[in-house]
Amino acid sequence: MNFEIKGTPLPVVIMNLEAGEQIKTERGAMSWMSPNMAMSTNAGGGIGKAFGRMFSGESMFQNIYTCQGGPGMLACASSFPGEILAVRISHENTIVAQKSAFLASEFGVDMSVHFQKKGGAGLFGGEGFILQKFTGNGYVFLEIDGSVIEYTLAPGQPLIVDTGNLAAMDASVSVDIQSVKGIGNALLGGEGLFNTVLTGPGRVWLQTMPRNVVAGAVAPYIARG
Repeated sequence: MNFEIKGTPLPVVIMNLEAGEQIKTERGAMSWMSPNMAMSTNAGGGIGKAFGRMFSGESMFQNIYTCQGGPGMLACASSFPGEILAVRISHENTIVAQKSAFLASEFGVDMSVHFQKKGGAGLFGGEGFILQKFTGNGYVFLEIDGSVIEYTLAPGQPLIVDTGNLAAMDASVSVDIQSVKGIGNALLGGEGLFNTVLTGPGRVWLQTMPRNVVAGAVAPYIARG
């Protein structure tokens, strides 16, 4: 498979496949395709994995597209203004992403539920207890809110992130919370009471415009209408 990502601010990933290659997608992700792409829908690994996908913000069922009889093409578009992040998954490279990030992947990539190990990070870190974990082999395509910024953290190197701005990270990166210092800062600074602390080693992908921020920005104008 080869692919290209086009368009802003609502991008699309266009995947070019050879006969026999398969792609997994989130429900309703297909935008257009060549006529030799055959679709099937299933629970993808059984009822346990299906419920896991539901808890991680995705549909219980997933669509499998199989290229038949020669080269084919499948395009999946983002459902929210932002970017599509392509990450190569391997046995040495496992990543964790925010809920509802999954758009599509090669057939060799598996998605499962990932639970925050530290209760404080789950309650106050903005990412929640339940995340998505991607293992296996192949590319996964994730929906990112706004623009995506990548950092590579050295072992023990921390990065403080506002809640909700963490989109994805290597599984080797640890997550904790840190309270905002000073009562005045916490109550009047507009940044909330807690920040997320990411500690390396590993890559982190940050998003500039989380959906909850967009919702908060447009809500007053909707209310006026």
